[in-house]
Amino acid sequence: MNICLLGHFPPHIGGVSSHSYLLSEELVKRGDKVFVLTYPISGIMDFNRIHVESAPTINIKGLRGLIFLITATIKLFNMIRKYNIDLIHAHFIIPPGLIAVLVAFFTKKEVAVTVHGSDIFILASNPVLRILIRYVLRQADHVAVVNETIKQKILELNIGDMKDKIKITPNAVDLEKFNPHTLTKFREELDLNPKKPIILFVGNLVSQKGLKYLIGAKKILQNTVEMVIVGDGPLMDELTEMVNKKSISDVYFIGARRDVHRIMPAADLFVLPSISEGFPITLLEAFACGLPAVATDVGGIKELVTRDVGLIVKPGDAKALAEAVDEILQNPDKKLKMGKSARKKAEEYGKIDIPY
Repeated sequence: MNICLLGHFPPHIGGVSSHSYLLSEELVKRGDKVFVLTYPISGIMDFNRIHVESAPTINIKGLRGLIFLITATIKLFNMIRKYNIDLIHAHFIIPPGLIAVLVAFFTKKEVAVTVHGSDIFILASNPVLRILIRYVLRQADHVAVVNETIKQKILELNIGDMKDKIKITPNAVDLEKFNPHTLTKFREELDLNPKKPIILFVGNLVSQKGLKYLIGAKKILQNTVEMVIVGDGPLMDELTEMVNKKSISDVYFIGARRDVHRIMPAADLFVLPSISEGFPITLLEAFACGLPAVATDVGGIKELVTRDVGLIVKPGDAKALAEAVDEILQNPDKKLKMGKSARKKAEEYGKIDIPY
């Protein structure tokens, strides 16, 4: 079967990109031919036997998705004709899913849509987007979700035969790339104090990640730690200003990185303070590197962060975050045991399921 994946894909950074790449590898192993249509970014290239193209847009909020909707629709029509595509698999409901079902309406191709989280938890709260989301999910032949929480959220929309076509296909992690034995010189790179533990965040610097609560927690921690924040986004200036104004020491913003697998093994604890989340791949990557976690009770996090691998706190509570971080760091045996259990949990997600 010739399959076109539509949405974020490497060299883009993030959970959707990682998911799409791991899925594409499984499809190639199965014997399918895989083509990708993604957003523009420097460094786009073919991966192994996966052919990657992009559709142009501009990086301006509000216009980026709209322009991609137009250009990717045109590009997808051309790719279907050129490569004899049998199935379009969109990752994210809008705009990729909308593009897929619109093109499929005219080409009669099969459509799969994977819902990753924020596309249903955040976008569906907008009445106009909610109408489009219902339309996309109704028209899709296959609907995949990355956890049970997202599945239930979709079923609440009461869309026809959704129960029959929805399937849970959890995120996966590359267990060879992410592992606790990876050699790293990350501490030396930042000249971090070897006597201070590192607590790590990886993700986009956006409001739903709850980073202001993590920075607030750093201020009141009993343990002296180095906090490393990996990622970029619209809140970078606001967050760095917050750190400076409150004179919070040992906080390092290092921007987006493509070598997260070399950073995680240097850390002691992973923290995810989100106020909205789907099924974060960063947690799986941290677990694969043997890191225990402190995370918030949102989305599918509670399906991953059980008491044997970390602690869950309510979202938007800096004090609770600080107490949980302190609890783990002040109990080295508990931290070590959690880290070993985290690696075992990650091993349960070493292969991605194909939803069709």
